[in-house]
Amino acid sequence: MKIERYLKRKVEGLESSTSRIREFVDLDNLPSDPAKRKPISSFHPNQQDEIRRAYLLKGPCQPEGHISPVTTIGKESKDSRKFQVNWFDHKSGFGSWLEYSVSTDLAYCLYCYLFKEQYGNHLDAFVNEGFNSWNKGVERMRLHQGKINSLHNNYVKKGEDLLRQDRSIRAAVEKPTDKQKRLSICGHNESKDSNNKGNFKEILERIGELSEDFGKVILGNASGNSQMTSPTIQGEIKQCFAQEVLKQIFDELDNDVFALLVDESSDVSKKEQMAVVIRYVDKSGVVKERLIGFVHVSDTSSLCLKSAIDGLFAQHGLSLTKVRGQGYDGASNMRGEFNGLRALILKENVSAFYIHCFAHQLQLVVAVAHKHTGVSDLFEKVGFLTNVVCASCKRQDKLRESQQKRLEEKRKNMEEEFGTGSGLNQELSLSRAGDTRWSSHYKTLDRLVTLYPSVMEVLEYIEQTAKTIGHSNQADKLQADMKKYDFVFYLHLMRRILDTTNILSRSLQKKEQDLVNAISLIKSTKRQLESLRLHGFNSFIEEVNYFFEKHELEIVNLKDPYINPKKPR
Repeated sequence: MKIERYLKRKVEGLESSTSRIREFVDLDNLPSDPAKRKPISSFHPNQQDEIRRAYLLKGPCQPEGHISPVTTIGKESKDSRKFQVNWFDHKSGFGSWLEYSVSTDLAYCLYCYLFKEQYGNHLDAFVNEGFNSWNKGVERMRLHQGKINSLHNNYVKKGEDLLRQDRSIRAAVEKPTDKQKRLSICGHNESKDSNNKGNFKEILERIGELSEDFGKVILGNASGNSQMTSPTIQGEIKQCFAQEVLKQIFDELDNDVFALLVDESSDVSKKEQMAVVIRYVDKSGVVKERLIGFVHVSDTSSLCLKSAIDGLFAQHGLSLTKVRGQGYDGASNMRGEFNGLRALILKENVSAFYIHCFAHQLQLVVAVAHKHTGVSDLFEKVGFLTNVVCASCKRQDKLRESQQKRLEEKRKNMEEEFGTGSGLNQELSLSRAGDTRWSSHYKTLDRLVTLYPSVMEVLEYIEQTAKTIGHSNQADKLQADMKKYDFVFYLHLMRRILDTTNILSRSLQKKEQDLVNAISLIKSTKRQLESLRLHGFNSFIEEVNYFFEKHELEIVNLKDPYINPKKPR
C-alpha cells in the first residue's frame, strides 16, 4: 500500500508539473482587471517572474472616470456606500497597491496577487475573493497593510527587489556591473529550458544554428564526456581570455615608461591579496589605468611585497627600470622612507617618484580627530550603540516601526520639516562605520541624528524586555549617555566637520579629476573649516540647543562653573 501511495503521489506531481507548459505570453497585453487574471502559479515557472515584473511596471488597476455602483450596507439599513476614487491617491497610503475591478465591483491587492502563492497565502478579502465592505474601507485597508513585517509589506519588498535586481541577495554579494553582465560566461541556470544559460552556451547554440556541420558535434549532439561545457572548461577559457587582454595591454604599453599603483587587502577567505595596477599613456596619447593581476602574499612586509612584484613583472616581461611613479597608501610598509616598498624600488630606480594619494591623505587627516578624548569617546559609544540596536532583526523591525510611525505623524500634522521629493523620508537604519573610510562615519552620525527619538524608543524597549540584567543595564546606560550634553555636542560637531570633508572625499575619488581642480577643492574645504572654527560657534551652539529642545532634553547652562566629572566636588 505504501508503494501504491508513493507512485500515486509521483504521478500526480508529474501531471501537475507537465500541465504548466511554457507558452507565449504577450506581456504588453496582460489582463488589467484583477478579477479576470489567471493565477501566477498557472504559468510556467521560468515565466512567472517575467509576468510579475510586467504587472509591477504596469502598476495596479485603477480605472479613472468610472462611477462605482452604490451598495446598501445591511438588509434594513438605509446607509449606502460605494468605492471611493480618492483611495487611489498616494497620500492615502493605499495607492501603490490598491486595485479595483469594474466587472465585479471588488477591491484587490496587487502585491498579494503576485506573490501570495510563492511566499505563502493568508486569509484576507483583498487577497482571495475581493473586498467590498465600503463602510469599513479605510479601516480594513490599514489592517491589510499591517505593521512593517506583515505579509503584505513582505510582498511589497519582494516586488521592489524584483524591479531592482541590484538589491537581491545574489546581486548584493556579487554586485556585477553592466559590463560584467554582458560578458558573463556561465549562467545561473544552464538547463535546456532556461532563458539565460550564459554567453558561452548561447553563443555555441547560435553558431550551431548558423553552421550545420558545427552543430552536429556540439552540446547535445556530442558524446557525454566530450561536450566541453563544464565549469572547469569554461574557467580555462576565461584564463585564455585574460591572457589575450593582458597581451593587448602590453602591446599598447609598447615597452614604454609607466607608473605603478599597488594596494593590499584580505579577501573574503582571509587571504592577503595584492592588487597591481599600471598607469601609462598609449600610442594615441590617452592616459589609461589597467589592472594586471592579483598576487597572493604570505605577509605584508615590504620585502614580501617587493618579491611578489618582481615575480609578476618577470612573468609579463616588465622592468622596474621603466617605472616613473609609485602610488600607495600611507602604511609604513608601503611608503616607509627607509625600509618601505617605496624605498626598495627607489634603490633600483631613482626615477620612480612616490606620490601619496590625496584621498587617503584626507582620511588620515580626519582620523587625527579620533585622538581627541571626547571624539574617541563619542565613536566608542556610537559603535556600541549600533551593535546593541542592530543585534537582532526584531530590534531593527522595532526601529523601522518607530520611524514609520513618526513619519506618519509628521505627515498628518504637516510639519514644516516634512518634505516631499526623491530621497526624502525614506526607510533608514543605523549603519556601522568602516575601519578606514571616514566618509562612512558621517553616514553613521547623520542617521543617528535623524533616528535619535526612534533609537531612544528601541533602547527603552530593550531595557524593559531584556532577558538578562546585563542587557537591560546596557540599554539603560546608553539612554543616559545619549541624553548628556557632551554626547550631543560632539555628535553634532563631528557630523558638521565630516559633512564638510565628505564632499571633498567623494570628489577626490572620482575617476576623472585633474590636479588643479583637486587643489582648488582642498583649499575651499580648508576655508570652510576655518570659517567654522572662527565664526561658526554661535550658530553651532544654537543648533545643539534646538536639538535639546526638540527632544525635550535638559540643556546645560554654559555660564555655570565647569565641574570635572573625574574630580567632582
